[in-house]
Amino acid sequence: MYKIKKLNKISAEGLATFPLDEYEIGTEVTHPDAIVLRSFKMHDMELPETLLAVGRAGAGVNNIPIEKCSENGIVVLNTPGANANAVKELTIAGLLLASRDVAAGISFANTLKGKGSEVPTLVEANKKQFAGQEIYGKTLGVVGLGKIGVMVANAALDLGMQVIGYDPFISVQSAWGLSRDVQRAEGLDALMAKSDYLTLHMPLSNETRGMINAEKFAHMKKGVRIMNFSRGGIVNNEDLKNAISNDVVGRYVTDFPDDELLNMENVIAIPHLGASTSEAEGNCAVMVAKQLRDFLEKGNVKNSVNYPDCKLEQNADYRLLIMNKNIPNMVGQISGILAKANINIVEMLNKSKGGYAYNIIDVSNEPTEDIVKSIYGIEGVVKVRMLSLKK
Repeated sequence: MYKIKKLNKISAEGLATFPLDEYEIGTEVTHPDAIVLRSFKMHDMELPETLLAVGRAGAGVNNIPIEKCSENGIVVLNTPGANANAVKELTIAGLLLASRDVAAGISFANTLKGKGSEVPTLVEANKKQFAGQEIYGKTLGVVGLGKIGVMVANAALDLGMQVIGYDPFISVQSAWGLSRDVQRAEGLDALMAKSDYLTLHMPLSNETRGMINAEKFAHMKKGVRIMNFSRGGIVNNEDLKNAISNDVVGRYVTDFPDDELLNMENVIAIPHLGASTSEAEGNCAVMVAKQLRDFLEKGNVKNSVNYPDCKLEQNADYRLLIMNKNIPNMVGQISGILAKANINIVEMLNKSKGGYAYNIIDVSNEPTEDIVKSIYGIEGVVKVRMLSLKK
């Protein structure tokens, strides 16, 4: 029986994906084969020796110690795109909030409670201070054309905006989904120079941390409205504050408030609601549960952030799964051990990602514990699993 430890509340729809007669699931599970979580911070957590996989019901994985997991042969899976529609819808709401001073207007209206018949007169006398502009005909720059960025770009076109997109690493799948009416920016600075509105859709990494800074603000149109529903660290707060005070940034809408942002003028802070819909939570939970099952039961890897994605259809009753450092002659050494033991390789898949590689090897007969130990003895091998796929 496989054991799954929950570190956060996970949608029941997703948990129902695990057969109860084959899986034990709970917050108090000991010696887990897999961990499933949302926002729980794992960096100070001791990783159980039994742990094979971590499943993040969401896209961001900055709360998971990726390198530590890689070193221990623990695959980290996420669910890119499962919450894309929810984030897209909130980004469109942010676009409108950036244009019309709705948030301040609502706050003002709430101050009129108890004023009785004076309310209509006070509303008419004060509404001009909350006037804004329409988004129709304006130019939206979309930075990052993954699933969410593509959906936002296409939706903005439907709202009558001109849309410019920038993503030097756009995937073929994203390119197929992007409307042909989205203009391609020659570079990030060129996109910023043309945009009345700017929306950010990229992961937080060493390359993207603080990328929207004083240098980038210098290229922007005066009064630009910026939406950040990616990650807070992408925008440099101090440079943003200066850009707001110099009227470069007309409004900043973010889903990642902090104390510094909450004390800035013209910042609308939303309490991280991007994926907070029942539909998104259900989609993420179902997706991560299916991926964990496929990995635990068959060794297939999908949507991993630290090991290569690998899928091999069953070709034999026994399957070896080997994680190793991405160094030369690993496959030859593994094959040599199997050949010496008279074990035939029926089918094999080897892929690498960064500093690590993953092997799925279907073999003719069951490898013994001594064979597994011999493979572990190869320098650079991180983890070895053996599965029986007999029906």
